[in-house]
Amino acid sequence: MSKQNIKQLDLEQLKARFLQWGEPAYRAVQVYDWLWKKQVSSFEEMSNLPKGLRKFLTQNFEIPKTHFTRTSHSRDGTLKNAVMLPDELIVESVLIPERKRVTACISSQVGCSLDCTFCATAKLKRMRNLSVDEIVDQVVEASKQSMTHYGVPLTNIVFMGMGEPLLNYENVLEAIRKITSPAGLHFSAKRITLSTAGIPKMIKRLAHDAPRIKLAVSLHAAIDETRSKLMPVNKRTGGLEALKESLQYWYKHTKSPVTFEYLVFKGVNDDDAHIKALVKYAGQIPSKVNLIQYNPTDSFSVYQQADSSVVEKYRRVLKDAGIMATVRRSRGQDIEAACGQLAATYENSDLPKIPYKTVRQSKIKN
Repeated sequence: MSKQNIKQLDLEQLKARFLQWGEPAYRAVQVYDWLWKKQVSSFEEMSNLPKGLRKFLTQNFEIPKTHFTRTSHSRDGTLKNAVMLPDELIVESVLIPERKRVTACISSQVGCSLDCTFCATAKLKRMRNLSVDEIVDQVVEASKQSMTHYGVPLTNIVFMGMGEPLLNYENVLEAIRKITSPAGLHFSAKRITLSTAGIPKMIKRLAHDAPRIKLAVSLHAAIDETRSKLMPVNKRTGGLEALKESLQYWYKHTKSPVTFEYLVFKGVNDDDAHIKALVKYAGQIPSKVNLIQYNPTDSFSVYQQADSSVVEKYRRVLKDAGIMATVRRSRGQDIEAACGQLAATYENSDLPKIPYKTVRQSKIKN
C-alpha cells in the first residue's frame, strides 16, 4: 500500500488525524514544526516524538524531497539548478547574486501552457503543477545554496521560473503562506515577487489573498496586435484593456505598484509607436518598467536583440514621462539561466531527459 505524502496535510488536518489515533493535538504541532520549519527528511529526525509514534508515521507516511541534482555556474556568479521532483520530472531554478541581495527564481509548473513565442519554457507543454512542498523545497535548497556559495542568506524570491504561477494558484498561494509563516520559513512577504503573463481574474483574487507580495507582469508590448503575437494569452484573456483594469484593481486594494517586465525585440517592438504606446499604458497604472535584454535561444532564432540605442530611448522617454524605468542586464546567459531560457532539457547528462516531443504528447495532469 502506497504511503501518503504527509506534507499534503495542513495543521488542522494533522491535528484531526492525531486525535483519531489517540494522540494529543500538540504532537501534530510538533510534526508540523519539523516538516515546515526545520525541514527534516525523515521521521526518525523528529527527536521529541515517542519512538513508537515515529515508527507508526514511517510505516504510513512519506516525506518526499525535492532536491538539486545538477548546478551550472555562470561567469557572473549566477547558478542554475536542475531540480529533481519526487516523480523524477525536472524543473529549473536560478540563484542570482547581486551587490545587496541574493534572489531565488523558482518554478511553479513542469512546463507551461501559455505558448509565448519567445520563451524556451513554452516549448515544454505543461505536464503538471508543482505541489506546495515542491515549491517550498526549492526555496529551502536555494537558501542553503546561498549560504554555501555566497556566505549570505537568501534575501528575495521571485516566481519567475518555469510555468505560470497564477495557473497553479492554490498551491502557489499556500506555498507563499508557508514561506512567510512564523511556523514555516518566516520569510518577509515584501521580498516575494510573483511574475505573471497576465491573467486578469486571478490578479484580482491575488489582491485579496496575498496583498503584501509584489506583482510583476510580463508585458513586452502595449499594442494588442503585437502582444497577442508574442503572448497568445493576451487575446484569450481580454487583451490589454482587461489587464489594465485588473492592475488598477490590484493597486487600489494593495497600494503596491506593478512592475512591468518588457523585452525589446528588433523589428517587433523597437519603433516609436510601441514606445509611445508603452508610455501611455504604464502612465495609467502606478508602475515601474524593467527593460530587459532579450536572450536568444537556438529555438527562437526568429527573434533578435534590439539595438542598445533603442532600449536607451525607451528608458529616456519613459523617464521624461515621469515613469520609473531601468535597463536590466540579463544574468546567467552563458548557462541559459536568463529570462525565457529555462527549458529543463539535459541532453548530455545522467539526469532523466525530458525531450520537447515527449512533453508535448504527455497527458496533462491537474
